[in-house]
Amino acid sequence: MEAPRSHDGAMVSAPSPTLPADCNGRPLDPVQASTSLERLSPYERLAWAYRSFGEGFAVTTSFGIQSAVLLHMVSRLMQEGGFKIPVIWVDTGYLPPETYRYAEQLSNLLKIEPFVAQAAMSPARMEALLGRLWETGQLEDLQTYHRIRKVDPLDQALAAHGVTCWASGVRATQTDHRRAMALLEPVRQRWALRPVLTWTNRDVYYYMDDNALPQHPLFEQGYSSVGDWHSSSPDDGVVSGRSTRFGGLKQECGIHMPGLMGEGI
Repeated sequence: MEAPRSHDGAMVSAPSPTLPADCNGRPLDPVQASTSLERLSPYERLAWAYRSFGEGFAVTTSFGIQSAVLLHMVSRLMQEGGFKIPVIWVDTGYLPPETYRYAEQLSNLLKIEPFVAQAAMSPARMEALLGRLWETGQLEDLQTYHRIRKVDPLDQALAAHGVTCWASGVRATQTDHRRAMALLEPVRQRWALRPVLTWTNRDVYYYMDDNALPQHPLFEQGYSSVGDWHSSSPDDGVVSGRSTRFGGLKQECGIHMPGLMGEGI
């Protein structure tokens, strides 16, 4: 479609979607906010987000290898501040048994009650109609799989909870895309906060050790990243981290991508 033109025929840019204001109705400057957030600890960044967005703030989790860090911070914030922050867990229906047991363990330990976001289409129905999309070796099929099982369920859950800003545990060292992230950015018309973006594996390890947080069971089996059972592998000395995921076809599932472009959906 051709870009819109002014009365004199000059091309003009289409208006950008309006991003959510804070809980006081004030617009947010992402550059200014990110600069302020750089001076804060991850815990303080979460507290800032709650003060800024109130009931519009939520946290997402995968109950993956390093999920305990952010969940512990959120649990502490809720207990110390008396806040109520939704924790949204995207369950694809294809997670390893170890992840489901770990989710139960962490939820009980940290006294959180995650809201489970799942696709309307069951795994069995999807496979019957579309096949085992992760097995074809085609990027387009994997993108369809991630849209159905991850991106759409998350966006629907965020909408249902009235979320205007959501925090996740992504870190810059995990993928090429995440290396270019800012602490606060718009993602699909909502604000996305990354409290531990600059943390290293060492930071994660010592935080978990200092707070006596249990490791994901698959960590002891050599996994440094885990998602669905069919698309996750242990590190093998050559390939590690997110590169072990999705058969090497892509690094991102789309949840943290800005919109319907590239490998995002």
